[in-house]
Amino acid sequence: MRAREVGRFRPGTMRAAEEPIGEESAVLGWWVWLVAAVLYLGFRLFYDNLRGKLTPAEIDTMLARAEAQGAGDLNDLSIVRKFLEDDDGREFVMVNLVRVPDTMVIDPDTGAQVPASDMMKAYSKAFMPRLIKHDGHPALAARKVGGYVDAWKVGPDPGWSIVGFMRYRSRRDMMKMAVDPTFGDAHKYKLLGVEETFSFPTQPFVRAYASPRVTVFLILALAAALAQLAIIATH
Repeated sequence: MRAREVGRFRPGTMRAAEEPIGEESAVLGWWVWLVAAVLYLGFRLFYDNLRGKLTPAEIDTMLARAEAQGAGDLNDLSIVRKFLEDDDGREFVMVNLVRVPDTMVIDPDTGAQVPASDMMKAYSKAFMPRLIKHDGHPALAARKVGGYVDAWKVGPDPGWSIVGFMRYRSRRDMMKMAVDPTFGDAHKYKLLGVEETFSFPTQPFVRAYASPRVTVFLILALAAALAQLAIIATH
């Protein structure tokens, strides 16, 4: 009798013990996906421009600061003003063509002679953290490996070295970065490392790669799915 009673109650006892464990796994699984959703929402709040278009007052203030810092000496600020006044609040990609001279220059920090390319690297090292701080990032950077293969009604190739595509969250972020007083010191490297350059803004209409909005979503979803599988396996 005692053996039969033990056999009779053992399945019920196991089911009673399994039910809380299954509930615990489900709750932990929900928390995993909730954390992933919150992280993705935080990323989008940072990555997307939520402040809308530039106001006329913002444009006047930023251009006045740029002019006071000498930006008008090398660039036509009327073109910059037109670009800012046409703000649509969307992200954009700045195309940069750069010619780095194949010469030696004086390092302004050490006084030593160094290749001009070292000064270009020093400028990039100062530029990238500020770009990322304002939620921009390189979309593509490439080194030129040949002359013009197809050219029509343009001047001779001056010897471009690098082409870069930089994504900016908004025109406001571009200007905030440009007039940042802490960025001014980096221009000494640009003047020594860049012989010739021009930049113009673009709006992509065809992409052959996934945007960070998609890649971050997929990474977080994969991490959440793996975490949920690990929870199920351990319980």
